[in-house]
Amino acid sequence: MRVRILRSAHVSIMEGFDFYENQESGLGSRFVSSIMSDIRSLRISGGGHQIISGSYRRKVCKKFPFSIYYKVEHSEINVYRVLDNRRDPEWISERLN
Repeated sequence: MRVRILRSAHVSIMEGFDFYENQESGLGSRFVSSIMSDIRSLRISGGGHQIISGSYRRKVCKKFPFSIYYKVEHSEINVYRVLDNRRDPEWISERLN
């Protein structure tokens, strides 16, 4: 299945990059690399994750406390957001709406 990363997901990935890069030089790049690996894995496992908030599915990332929020639409996986699991659930819901 084709995986497409939407602009909103790119923005949220870059926010995570900035956060981790400010913590330690090079950590932002490791964050992006890990997230992209998790996104690529959706080609195989996409559609098999828990449905939350409407028709969004949530894949919990392996190495960082983030989740990938995506939808399966027209034989394609569209990644909408990559959000920090430590945030308030209401904040996450607002980002998905």
